[in-house]
Amino acid sequence: MQICVVNPNTTASMTRKIGSAAAAVAAKGTEIIAVNPKLGPPSIEGYFDEAFSVPGLIDEIGNAPGADAYIIACFDDTGLDAARCITDAPVIGIGEAAFHMATLIAGQFSVVTTLSRSIPAIEGNLVRYGLRTRCVKVRASDVPVLDLEAPGSSARQRISDEISAAIRDDRAEAIVLGCAGMTDLARSLEQEHGIPVLDGVTCAVKLCEALEALGLKTSKVGGYAMPRAKTYSGLFARFSPSGRDTLKSDGDRSDRGLKDT
Repeated sequence: MQICVVNPNTTASMTRKIGSAAAAVAAKGTEIIAVNPKLGPPSIEGYFDEAFSVPGLIDEIGNAPGADAYIIACFDDTGLDAARCITDAPVIGIGEAAFHMATLIAGQFSVVTTLSRSIPAIEGNLVRYGLRTRCVKVRASDVPVLDLEAPGSSARQRISDEISAAIRDDRAEAIVLGCAGMTDLARSLEQEHGIPVLDGVTCAVKLCEALEALGLKTSKVGGYAMPRAKTYSGLFARFSPSGRDTLKSDGDRSDRGLKDT
C-alpha cells in the first residue's frame, strides 16, 4: 500500500524526520510518501496557525490521489474532518492515533506537548474522542516547535523533565508525545524513563495498515460526504468543490473532486 504523510507546516526538515520515522515502522510493501505544503505557517502553534495550514494540507492530499491512506502529521489533528470529506481512503490524525493506542496499553496516560497554548486544542480533542478520562494531564514543555529542529537546543531535556513530572505527579502509566516533531525522541525517552512513550506518527502508520488490510474506508454517509459543488471566491477559488465522489487514482488533478484555476 501507499501512505501519504502530510506535515501541514512548511518546514521541510521536519517533514523528512517524520517520513523517516514512518518508514522505519512500515510493513514490507508499504510505501511512505512524506510531503508538506508550500503555503502556510512554518510551525503550527495554536488555533491561528492551524487555520492557515488547512488549505495547504488539502492541497497536498489532492496532489496524491493514488494513496491508499493519508496521515495528518500535526498533533492537533489539524484539518482532519475536512480531509476526510475529500477522499474515501482512511485519513488518520496522529493525535487521535496516539490517544487510542495509549488506551490499549495503559489505564491512564499523560501528554507532553510543546507550548502551553496547545493544551486547550489537545484537551478539546480528547473530549471529542471520548478519551478525556483516560488522560491524566496534558503538559507543556514550553518548547517552541521549531526548537525541535535546532541542533544543540535544550528541547529534549525539557521534554524529558516533563515526562519525569508526569510519572511522579500524574502517576501516568504511559506518555504520549504531543508533537510530530518529537517523533525521533520516542524510543530514547522510553528507554530513559522505563515507561511506554508513544509517537503519533508511527501509531498512525500501523492504524493505516490495519484499515487497509481490513478493507475499511471513510464513510461517505453524513458528515464526511463529499462537499457539494459550489464556487469559492478570491484566493480560495481553486479549492472550489466539484461535487465528484472522491479523489481519483489516475493522478489527474482536474478529476480529484476540487476545481483547479
